[in-house]
Amino acid sequence: MNKTILEVTENIIERSKKSREIYLNRISNAKSKKVKRKTLGCSNLAHAMAPLNKEEKSSMVNMQKPNMAIVTAYNDMLSAHEPYSTYPSLLKRTLLEDGATAQVAGGVPAMCDGVTQSQPGMELSLLSRDNIAMGTAIALSHNVYDGAFYLGVCDKIVPGLLIGALSFGHLPAIFVPSGPMPSGISNSQKAKIRQEYAQGKVDETALLDAESQSYHSCVTCTFFGTANSNQMLLEMMGLQLPNGSFVNTNTPLRDKLTQKSAKVLQKLVEDDISISDIVSEKSFVNAIVGLMATGGSTNHTIHLIAMAKACGIILTWDDFDNISKVTPLLCRMYPNGSADVNHFRDAGGMSVVIKELLEAGIAHNDVQTVVGFGLDNFIVEPSLEDNKLVFKDSARISRDETVISNVEKPFSKEGGLKLLSGNIGRSVIKTSALKDEYLFIEAPAIVFETQEELQVSFKNGELEKDFIAVVRYQGPKANGMPELHGLMPPLGVLQDKGFKVAIVTDGRMSGASGKVPSAIHLTPEASNNGIIAKIETGDMIKFDVISGEIKLLVDEEVLEKREIIKPNCQSNMHGFGRELFSSIRASISSAENGATIFELSGEEKA
Repeated sequence: MNKTILEVTENIIERSKKSREIYLNRISNAKSKKVKRKTLGCSNLAHAMAPLNKEEKSSMVNMQKPNMAIVTAYNDMLSAHEPYSTYPSLLKRTLLEDGATAQVAGGVPAMCDGVTQSQPGMELSLLSRDNIAMGTAIALSHNVYDGAFYLGVCDKIVPGLLIGALSFGHLPAIFVPSGPMPSGISNSQKAKIRQEYAQGKVDETALLDAESQSYHSCVTCTFFGTANSNQMLLEMMGLQLPNGSFVNTNTPLRDKLTQKSAKVLQKLVEDDISISDIVSEKSFVNAIVGLMATGGSTNHTIHLIAMAKACGIILTWDDFDNISKVTPLLCRMYPNGSADVNHFRDAGGMSVVIKELLEAGIAHNDVQTVVGFGLDNFIVEPSLEDNKLVFKDSARISRDETVISNVEKPFSKEGGLKLLSGNIGRSVIKTSALKDEYLFIEAPAIVFETQEELQVSFKNGELEKDFIAVVRYQGPKANGMPELHGLMPPLGVLQDKGFKVAIVTDGRMSGASGKVPSAIHLTPEASNNGIIAKIETGDMIKFDVISGEIKLLVDEEVLEKREIIKPNCQSNMHGFGRELFSSIRASISSAENGATIFELSGEEKA
């Protein structure tokens, strides 16, 4: 094993020792009590069985076969989740072949960031994750289940489902994906049209036509944003079937994989392997390694910390940074390349990535997964033979080295994310899509309180110069930390014109962003009296990705005399349901602590 990976793992284990022990003791206690179905009162059990058919009721009464929960994020507005309309019936039919049963225990909200980008609803996006976790717990609270299926794909949904699942850590569990849509218009072509629209070169009709050619059917978008990063993480953590995340929906292979998930969950129940037996410090290290090796979404520097908290594990941004320094970037997918996840799958997919990481000693192999002990169980490829699902040893070498490379010839010697720190605070940056000439910028700040202010300045021709955009009061406490997707087209245009531009913000960027250097998730945020709230237009900022430094070049004496600038944020507090989330914004933690309302599982303070 790589020395740094071992050191990071040991550090996580040591700092999490107390909280992890408390969590595992609680799960062990719940596990020893087994499912309460046998001890339910007759009225309770009758309620639980009421909607079942005769065969299902018979199975529930004799208590010999398991009853599984299905927690679903189905809706038919979110393209990745529309296929889930048929999953419960398919899972139920498959289980019933062996006399087992399943019930849709509950549904959780699933919003589409693509629909809400740059809209007021986006301010509920990050906050929805913890709501999903609570919804998952409510679904499982009926306590008649021996195991659980989790149906979710996209940005906040998978992290929320996993947090909720870990609160029921005594239950066996498996996540069931829906797969990506077929490739449409190329991502680079889509980005080009967006920039042309920002410049006024094409009209709204042309823009909508391009977007519709990109997002053209049900299932997951094909770029490697947060949704597809979720699927990569689930495989790295051993919670999903091997190399099956990126098999297209509405295909015989996809259906067979869904049925296989039912069989695997049954086996987990029989073997008494719960989700708490799978999710460990090592599996979280593997998740971070996978994030770095694939150039995944920056959003997971928030989500992984929150997910780990749910099972008593304490992750820090320093863990991410240290892992990134020894993890080579193996993948080129949009936004750090022209390929999409279908090309990634065709090149060998996760099995090739995992093989490379294991052979280099960068990922832990000694971990439990849903299909056995050892992450090397995931170096396989699913296919159909005589209409039967088989997992064969996959091509151990990439079929397309422009999409998946190897540790000897990586696209970069370091991972796709990096920690930046300095007198402004701490932030993260996605480096996988940055050209070398953008790794160092020293330029004056132009301060904006919203992304809309920047867009107006751009349209007025006021930004034709080198500058660093400081976009503040976009953190969790201010307005729920929306993704500032609207910054990319205008700044991309300015960058293409030869200007050196960058972003410093306490907000988030889209999981598909990365072309413009962006110091994001800055903590302390402006609403928590961070230094970013004292920056004035014209202040010089040094933005040094290579050294990992971001520094406000203003004398400390001058800074101390400045007052915190506090704009009126009332417009972010009401409308579109935002008033219902005021208590969450008031109690939410910093981005570096997972931007969550939940305390560390096992104790109140880390």
